[in-house]
Amino acid sequence: MSEHGFPEHLTGWTAEEVRAAEAPLLEAGEPLMRRAAAALAGHVRDELRDRGTPVERGPGILVLGGSGDNGGDALFAAAELAEGGARVRVRVTGSHVHEEGAEAALAAGAEWVEAGDEFDSAVGDSAVILDGILGIGSDSPALRSTARTTVARIRELLSLDDPDRDARAHRPAIIAVDLPSGVHADDGSVPDPTVLPADVTVTFGAVKAGLLRAPGSHYAGDVRLVDLGLERP
Repeated sequence: MSEHGFPEHLTGWTAEEVRAAEAPLLEAGEPLMRRAAAALAGHVRDELRDRGTPVERGPGILVLGGSGDNGGDALFAAAELAEGGARVRVRVTGSHVHEEGAEAALAAGAEWVEAGDEFDSAVGDSAVILDGILGIGSDSPALRSTARTTVARIRELLSLDDPDRDARAHRPAIIAVDLPSGVHADDGSVPDPTVLPADVTVTFGAVKAGLLRAPGSHYAGDVRLVDLGLERP
């Protein structure tokens, strides 16, 4: 078995294979993003419950929302969690944000935060940080601009370079959406170490090949697969 509990012979899917498998379902009107987001919200609830802070008690959740579908998954999940009672704050890390996901999150009561004291407070107050910056749509996984400075600041605030960082009870749980931002989906390469090491990665449809290959596998934490009914092309 691999370090994530998958069979050693499992190769994982490439981003191209995932997109090809999703295409007929999307053409048929299957709401894959909403299904993925609902499953993601469920895994966040599980993590909060395990930490003794169930969502109905109003724990803090910080969402890092990128410009693409990965950010949309995170924002729709954020909307569901906010409706359940969590205090959700969103830091937009791209040049724009997934419009429908943002509308849903705002309607549910999520708050937008900017860099500075407001953001630092959100990091410190949160029980979960949801990494929805980059997904399989990026051919160049290295974080840039706002995304990079945001992740660098979180790493600093949480002392993630400290060898004792695994004392998870003393920091927010980091949950990656599909794969940790900064990890290449196909080969697991990490061109820039400015990455949030996930405690849990909730991956959709198929296990991405990069989650099974070093060094990316070392950033993935506990990989949890959400079955979307994809057939490998």
